[in-house]
Amino acid sequence: MGETVVTLSLARRADHFPDRTAVVDSSEQRLSDPAETVHEDRVSYQELSTLAERIAERLAARGIAAGDTVCLVTRNRVVALALWFACRRLGATFAPISHLLTPASVERPFDVLEPDLVVAEAAQRDLVRSIPFDRAVTLEALAETDGEPIDRNERPTDVTPALALHGATGRPVASYSAAAVERNCTTGVVAWGLAANDVVPLPMPLSTAAGLVRVALSVLYVGGTLLLDRAFDPGDATTAMAAADATLLIGRERAIRDIAAESGFDNAVDSLERVVCEGPIGDETVAAYRDRDVPVVPVYGRLECPTAMSGRFDPDRCDSDGTGVGSPVPGCRARLVDEAGAVLEGVADGQVQLSGPMLADGYVGSPDTDAADDRGRFVDGWFHTGDRFHRDEAGAYHLR
Repeated sequence: MGETVVTLSLARRADHFPDRTAVVDSSEQRLSDPAETVHEDRVSYQELSTLAERIAERLAARGIAAGDTVCLVTRNRVVALALWFACRRLGATFAPISHLLTPASVERPFDVLEPDLVVAEAAQRDLVRSIPFDRAVTLEALAETDGEPIDRNERPTDVTPALALHGATGRPVASYSAAAVERNCTTGVVAWGLAANDVVPLPMPLSTAAGLVRVALSVLYVGGTLLLDRAFDPGDATTAMAAADATLLIGRERAIRDIAAESGFDNAVDSLERVVCEGPIGDETVAAYRDRDVPVVPVYGRLECPTAMSGRFDPDRCDSDGTGVGSPVPGCRARLVDEAGAVLEGVADGQVQLSGPMLADGYVGSPDTDAADDRGRFVDGWFHTGDRFHRDEAGAYHLR
């Protein structure tokens, strides 16, 4: 294998703008803190880069190298982002595991990932006890590990996927190359104008494709600022958005609707410029933001393709029935097929298939690992989603 360029190079961004704020960690520090209390902790790009380098050295001291897999069980934390960059530095696969899984379902991703190391926050000890794996370390223990120096001039070969993400029930597990992750990050630049001056809250877990790839890594890719909280709370979110002058909100409809229902909503959207919402979107949710001159566009993605389609910030292109999710993003190809698999042209109804450089490489393990999983299929360069859509005369797609 040839040498690979480490995408999303944090060190490179730290060199260009070391003092720029990468993350504002607004997590409540004590369980007794009252609701909507924010303890700001700003982390610069240089600080995040230094943390990632130190974690890479500690992982190396624990035997992690190119080709290995590191799982992380935690809520949203700055260290989760640093661990992703640390794994990229070593050429290891980063596999975040949702803390929302149950003791019964948490075994499912581990059955196929077979990680070389599991890192977990102490608060998840009960969940970790259910993991059929004996090589685990807490975040605290990892922080106390004496690091092993890494050759800064050495670049790992691309012998393993950069990222592995599991579905809501623990399976399927989709793997992504570093190039595919980077391509998803550039989607935000082209589709929504994501830029270095954007301040973006994260209302989703970092263990999801939407939370980690569509939002967090995309924001860091352009040099923007991410607003991070351990877990989403609409009151805390509105407080953080108002304090940090948030400019872009990307999330699922429930979170976006809950933010709009908060008493501090007007202050939270005072600096907001646009909203991207997992479609379809209800009229009331759209109206709450548009009444305050904040445009809302729908987006469609999957575990296997974090962002496949998106609307445009164009008031003249308004979805009238609430089912629209826009058109394929640049670089993503979409086609509709009938029940027999024939490709449909023009205005049509059928199942959508996707292709392009932002798609996952495929599933980890055998596609027959669990026949009960609601998963799609990768066939000849196309991902068969199984989702039904209507394509209108303008080429926009509507969920059926």
